[in-house]
Amino acid sequence: MPEIGEKAPMFTLPRDGGGTVSLSDYAGRTVVLYFYPRDNTPGCTKESIGFSEKAAEFEAAGAVIIGVSKDSVASHDKFVAKHNLGVTLVSDESGTLCEDMGVWVEKNMYGKKFMGIERATFLIDGHGVIREIWRKVKVPGHVDAVLDAVKAL
Repeated sequence: MPEIGEKAPMFTLPRDGGGTVSLSDYAGRTVVLYFYPRDNTPGCTKESIGFSEKAAEFEAAGAVIIGVSKDSVASHDKFVAKHNLGVTLVSDESGTLCEDMGVWVEKNMYGKKFMGIERATFLIDGHGVIREIWRKVKVPGHVDAVLDAVKAL
């Protein structure tokens, strides 16, 4: 599980709309890497719309936003189209990046235990170093907190 001050794991994953995204594509730029459990669920939709609504402000502050879940690229494409999202979504179907970032965890809902993605966000600077980590994210106010942290870099 990476910590603040450590280098983020390198990755190359398929993205919505086709092609791939690598962390190295953004060398010299700040990256907001947010993990969410599933496309088209209430909290995940609110979070992705929130990042999309503030995408221009993140861009003005020099940051790019990348959302990660284990959903397929086809699912991401439908999610983006349905909600007019303005962020990049990558598919980690194998779960490798989720495991590398420590967000693939045991969850408990209604007394049933299962493995899933913990909602988390990582702020990665232009040198690939993790500068901030938000775990067990609650959606209300989160996008603004991340934007404030980006501006403070």
